[in-house]
Amino acid sequence: MHPATLREIKQHALNMRRNIIKMLSASGSGHTAGPLGLADIFAALYFDILRYNRDDPNDPDRDIFVLSSGHVVPVQYAALAEAGLIPEEELMTLRKFSSRLQGHPEREKLPWLETTSGPLGCGISQGSGMAYAIKNIDHNTKRHVYVVTGDGELDEGNNWEAIMFANKYHLSNLTVIVDRNNIQIDGATEDVMPLEPLADKWQSFGWHVLQVDGNNIENFIDACQMARAVTERPTVIIAYTIPGKGVDFMENDYHWHGKAPNEEEARRASRISAVGGNMKRVLGFIVALLSGLGILYLAIPIWIGLEPIPY
Repeated sequence: MHPATLREIKQHALNMRRNIIKMLSASGSGHTAGPLGLADIFAALYFDILRYNRDDPNDPDRDIFVLSSGHVVPVQYAALAEAGLIPEEELMTLRKFSSRLQGHPEREKLPWLETTSGPLGCGISQGSGMAYAIKNIDHNTKRHVYVVTGDGELDEGNNWEAIMFANKYHLSNLTVIVDRNNIQIDGATEDVMPLEPLADKWQSFGWHVLQVDGNNIENFIDACQMARAVTERPTVIIAYTIPGKGVDFMENDYHWHGKAPNEEEARRASRISAVGGNMKRVLGFIVALLSGLGILYLAIPIWIGLEPIPY
């Protein structure tokens, strides 16, 4: 696969957001805010960061990716479809009987899934064990283990046992990405169980700590490259994302954590996601400016989302 340009990765993220809305609406259940917020990170992972052989999911030198917060798996399914690893039309089978695309990832259903997840707080333990085996048993220096975990998951105590383990064994081939979107199913993380000062906690456990805007693809890729260059200790990337990113009536609203859009909401979301929630506000300003110059007709097609606009 040729390296994707930044513009192409942004377009992939946009396409993934559209498919996330479509599949969740078709299923009538599932989680919306997390997958939309993670689309930029997953586009960066599957089109730049992860090393994999698209012709051989069992390539022994491929990177390993563990999704700990299994309920956000629609974004992984969307990424797999966008990368051509599963048929795009299969996305509409999400959460259906006999479908390979269950509400949480099931390892034996798809060759591209490394773990089955559902109970929260297990991914860092799984990833640490894999990184240990790769480094100390296989002695494979090519492979790297990536784990995506939700911030609310860090309420689970066994995460911190794994964090200590990874530091003890100097697992520099392990990168954990914390989706710091500040919400969980019952409200804001700081109301349910305060996590701050989160970066200081990871640092005190001996990890290399990076903090980035998780919706800035370029910054996230830079952080992953820095993580891969670190020796002697594992890295955590605390990625600040906007839950519901791209759909203005969903952004930063915890009620969309575990809710799927109905048909009307999906219609509204699909139109808005063509330009992104934040970008819509920017374009609103541009439309107002252009209207003053008498060339509003040029902006109207963009405003209504007739053409995909990278943001």
